[in-house]
Amino acid sequence: MLELNADPDQPVLVFDSGIGGLTVLREARVLMPERRFVYVADDAGFPYGGWAEDALRDRIVRLFADLLNDHDPALCIVACNTAFTVAGAALRAAYPEVTFVGTVPAIKPAAERTRSGRVSVLATPGTVRRDYTRDLIQSFASQCHVTLVGSPRLARMAEAYVRGLPVGDEAVAAEIGPCFVESGGSRTDIVVLACTHYPFMANVFRRLAPWPVDWLDPAEAIARRARSLLPRHADALHPAEDDTALFTGGRPDFATRRLMNSFGLKVA
Repeated sequence: MLELNADPDQPVLVFDSGIGGLTVLREARVLMPERRFVYVADDAGFPYGGWAEDALRDRIVRLFADLLNDHDPALCIVACNTAFTVAGAALRAAYPEVTFVGTVPAIKPAAERTRSGRVSVLATPGTVRRDYTRDLIQSFASQCHVTLVGSPRLARMAEAYVRGLPVGDEAVAAEIGPCFVESGGSRTDIVVLACTHYPFMANVFRRLAPWPVDWLDPAEAIARRARSLLPRHADALHPAEDDTALFTGGRPDFATRRLMNSFGLKVA
């Protein structure tokens, strides 16, 4: 596997629409303890699901102009399905010297693992309606019955939940309910978590599910891909400089700052 010629002092930049990318950051840190991380939450644009595709693409490409200039990252992880399916190609075209590791719905591994042939993709409305998602299904899961579930509320629920705010069981159950399909003697056995916010609530999903399924979280696979691209520094220690979190909407509220601190991130 070809590795990047990256300076050990260059950080890894993790980008998300909100705090969902922390699930990917958590896994990446385990695999790259010697690296410094910069976490960027585009909270000013959150949630991405309601954006027009062209406007969102332009926004993300513009944001990265400043992020790349300010932080000179060794590699960028776009830890958001909607962001990468909309803007991944545009980012690579605009910044060809930068390596981007993207996040796409884990449809291929779901199709490989399912026993029943029934897979559901739990995503944002934006990810569900993208041609990119449907192309993945056609390419890797054409033999499966794939149910696309675009939840308009679940990303906000996950943001509230991880901040310690109350989220009602009935509301969550209503959002995940359409994932569970039973027909012709078979029923859904895998649900792809196609939004990086959703793994924060995986235990809630398991508790409320009408039957057990495999909740497929892509965070570890994304982190492994990033790790494979960067040189290993076996004797290197984590830099003395803090890992940082940036918010495009300005300084976040106390609950969010506390959450960032619990992940070892200093809010800039």
